[in-house]
This record gives sequence, structure tokens and C-alpha cells, in this order.
Amino acid sequence: MLLLSGIPIYYQNAIGRLYDHPDGYVVVDYNVGTRQKGDYVAFLQHLEHLLHLRGSNKMLANQRLMAPFTEEERTWIQGQWLTVSHALQREMIAAVLLPDDVFARLGISSLMQDAREGALIYRIFNNAQAAAAWLRQIH
Repeated sequence: MLLLSGIPIYYQNAIGRLYDHPDGYVVVDYNVGTRQKGDYVAFLQHLEHLLHLRGSNKMLANQRLMAPFTEEERTWIQGQWLTVSHALQREMIAAVLLPDDVFARLGISSLMQDAREGALIYRIFNNAQAAAAWLRQIH
């Protein structure tokens, strides 16, 4: 379980919620269900804006309720969000709580393996507290 009580929501839409965690990382908390591309693009753009605003490159991505990526989402993430938006800055550091859905889990794993080298550093966790502790150790 994520401990987010008292931390205000920075942004939310049908995809999920973004929190500006006081420990210096962004919490990305995904909702259950399918996604509309426009909502997903807006969600990731707000994530990018918050990271840039805070001068941070660290996130805790709670993907446990997430549905599998569509091919269109996967292509957009690889071709735009990871490579264009963040390759020009510094690598993204992500502590990831994998989806419960086995197909979503496979899609996330495949996407992470295909991410451009240097664009994404990630570690998989089953426990949100362990994920947060790992992020706090990274400077």
C-alpha cells in the first residue's frame, strides 16, 4: 500500500494521480482500466512537467492496477516520451510496482527492456516502502 495521506494530488485524470512526494520523487499512481490515448499523453506530459518543475528525475510508479499497454501507447512512450522528452535531459530513475495483470506485467517488462540505454534506470519492487527507500538512497 502507498502511504500518501497528507500529500496533495498534483494532477489527476482517468489514467491516475500524480503526487509531488516531499522525499524528492514523484509518485505515479495508475488507475484500473483501459486508457484513452489523449488522457494518457496528458498524464505523462503532466508527469514530465512536474519532474522538470522539481528538478527531479525520480519516480515511484504504482502500476499494480494498470491494464496492458496498447501497441499505440507503447509506440508513443518509446518514440516520444522516453527518447525525445527525457534523453535530452538526464536518465529517468523509476521504482516500479508491477501490474497484477500478467499481460500488463509482460508489456511493462518488454517496454523497459526496449527503452533506450541511458533513458531509463529502473528497479522492480513488490513493496512500496522498499521502493521509496531505494529512491531516497539515489542522489
